Amino acid sequence: MSRNKPLAKKLRMAKANKQNRRIPIWAYAKTNRKLRYRPKPRHWRRNSLKL
Repeated sequence: MSRNKPLAKKLRMAKANKQNRRIPIWAYAKTNRKLRYRPKPRHWRRNSLKL
């Protein structure tokens, strides 16, 4: 991918990167282990973002 990206695309990619993080351990404890996984797991090589 090119180094020079439009700002809007860069922001969308940053948001997707934040959504791909694991859930915090306090959320796991607070929900009594009901919330185990991240809602939309995405692997950088297997799934495309379609931006």
